[in-house]
Amino acid sequence: MEFVSYLDGLKDQATQLSVTGLQHLDALESKQAEAFRSAWPEIDLERRRQVLHQLVELTEDNIDLNFDTVFFAAMEDGDAAVRCDAVRGLWEYEESNLIPPLLRLLERDEEAEVRAEAALALGRFVLLSALGNLQEHQYQKVEQGLRRTIEDELEVEEVRARALEAIGASCQPWVSEAIEEAYGGEKVRLKISALHAMGRSCEPRWLPVLIDELANDDPEARYEAVTALGSLTDRKAVAHLDPVLYDSDPVVKEAAIMALGQIGGSEAKALLRPLLGDSLPSVQEAVATALTEADFAIDPLTTEYRV
Repeated sequence: MEFVSYLDGLKDQATQLSVTGLQHLDALESKQAEAFRSAWPEIDLERRRQVLHQLVELTEDNIDLNFDTVFFAAMEDGDAAVRCDAVRGLWEYEESNLIPPLLRLLERDEEAEVRAEAALALGRFVLLSALGNLQEHQYQKVEQGLRRTIEDELEVEEVRARALEAIGASCQPWVSEAIEEAYGGEKVRLKISALHAMGRSCEPRWLPVLIDELANDDPEARYEAVTALGSLTDRKAVAHLDPVLYDSDPVVKEAAIMALGQIGGSEAKALLRPLLGDSLPSVQEAVATALTEADFAIDPLTTEYRV
C-alpha cells in the first residue's frame, strides 16, 4: 500500500516532488512495476519530465540505484523530452533486451532528438561486440540499423552523425569507408563525428589525420581530435599534444590534459607536471587526475606499467 500511496502522490501536483521520495522507484518488484506502468500515463506531463530528469541525475550520482523499469516504460512516453531522458537513464544498461526498443526509436520515432539519442546509445552494444560480449546475431541488428541511418541522406544530419559515432568501434570495412566519406565531405557535423569515430575505432591509421586536426580553427574539431588521440593511446601523439595544453579554448585544453593521462608514459607526465602550478584550480585538478591515470595506465602489449 505504501508504494501505491506514493504513486498517488506523484499524480497529485500539490504533492512536492522530493529526491528521497523518488527512491521508492528503485529496483521495483514485478507487482510494483505493473502498478507503476499503469499509473505513469496518468501523471501530468511536466511532472513526468521532472521525475525522469531527476532520476537521470540520481543514477549519474549513484550507480547502485536501479530505475530501469521506469526508464523502459518512459521510452514509450508520448513526450520526446521524456523519451530522451529515458534513453539517457539507461546509460549503463548492457542487457540485449534494450536493443529492440532502441532500434524502434532510431527507425520510427518522429522526433530527431530521440532518434539521435537512440543512435548514440546503440554505440554501447557496438563496443560490447568488439569486446566479444555480444552475440553476433544481436550485433547484426545493431549494425544494420545504424548503417541504414548513416546511409539515409533524407535523415537529419545530427541523427546520421550520432549513428556514425556509435558504429565507430566496429572493424567492418564499410565503417572505415563511412568515416572517410564523412570526413572528406562538406557537412561539418558529419566531419566532426568522423573524428569522434576515428577515436572509437582504435585504428592507428587515423593518427596523421587527427594530428593535422589539432591545428583546425574550429575548437570543436580540435576537441574531437584530442579526445580521439587519447582513445588511440599512441605515444607518437604526445609531442603533438604539447601545444594543445595551452589552447585558448579551456575545454580543448582540459581534453588535451585528459588525453595525455590516457596515453601515459614519462614524456606525457613531463608535459603535464608544469601545469600543476596553473592559476586555475580546475586545471590543477585535471592535471592531478591525469597524472594519476598515467601512473596506473597499463600497456596491454607488455602488461607493464607505463613509466
